[in-house]
Amino acid sequence: MTVDDIPAVVAIDRMSFTLPWQERSYRYELTENAASWFFVAELGAGEETRIIGYVGFWLIADEVHISTIAVHPDFRRQGVGERLLRTALEKAKQFGAEMATLEVRASNFGAIELYQRYGFEIVGRRRGYYHDNHEDAILMTLYHLPKSWPALEGGHR
Repeated sequence: MTVDDIPAVVAIDRMSFTLPWQERSYRYELTENAASWFFVAELGAGEETRIIGYVGFWLIADEVHISTIAVHPDFRRQGVGERLLRTALEKAKQFGAEMATLEVRASNFGAIELYQRYGFEIVGRRRGYYHDNHEDAILMTLYHLPKSWPALEGGHR
C-alpha cells in the first residue's frame, strides 16, 4: 500500500465498518509507524487498476497483530480476504514473526470461520470493545506460523 492508495482504502473501510479509520490514521501507519505493514489487493492492470481490499498488521518482536482487513462489498466471498490474510501471515513470517493475534466482532461469523481455518484459536473476549454498539470482540491467536501454507482454491498463491 502507498499513500496514493489511501482514498480507495478509506472508501472500502467506510463501506465495511461502522467505526472506520480516519484517513490520517492510514497516513500515520504508512509514514510514521515503523512496526506497521499494509498491503492492498488490486484488480486490473495499468490505469484500470482498482483496489478491492487491504490488510494491515503491526510486527512487534516475534508477534504479528492483524490490525485491519477488509474487502470491497462487490468482491466479498471470492477469496480476496483469504488471500489478504495469507499475504499478511506470509510476510510477517518472512519478517520473523512466530505467532499472530487479532480481534474480530463476536457477530462476524464468516471472519471467525476463516481465521479458524488458518489455525487461529479463540483465546479470549474483550467485553464491550466496539464503541458503536458495545459489541464484544473475540481475541484470536495463531500460536505457530507455519513455514508454508497449502495452495489456495484454484491453485492461486
